[in-house]
Amino acid sequence: MGLFSFMKNAGKKLFGQRDEAPAATTTQAAPASKTDLLKAEVARLGIPVTGLNVEVSEMVTVSGTTATNADREKIILAMGNIDCVGCVEDNITVTNPEPEAKFHVVQKGDTLSKISRDVYGDAMKYNIIFEANRPMLEHPDKIYPGQTLRIPAL
Repeated sequence: MGLFSFMKNAGKKLFGQRDEAPAATTTQAAPASKTDLLKAEVARLGIPVTGLNVEVSEMVTVSGTTATNADREKIILAMGNIDCVGCVEDNITVTNPEPEAKFHVVQKGDTLSKISRDVYGDAMKYNIIFEANRPMLEHPDKIYPGQTLRIPAL
């Protein structure tokens, strides 16, 4: 548990581009709170967590219980994927802890294969990184500078 800071390019999200917002309709719902938007992002991604609680101030504080560090780390990254979130305080409890992943900020010229070669010594293990970042990543070739990726321990 601890504090995770995100480095983002202006206007970019950590994990890919979102679809354009649907056209305005004649009936408009009340705007969702930042807390509701953050919870909705975790739900949209289908990451399992019980009792998810999100507090937003100058940083996002997230707590709850999940089965794995992988799910915990994905929740942290999903929270940081929301515009205007620069810091996430992690208070999530993991019931079946395993080794924590490292995080890598994508640089210009990076590919999953290059990152895999640098981290694991084998470019062909790029799929481990891709799978560790699903559902936030939709395709192994769709990464961009400034994006933060989970790099799981082998």
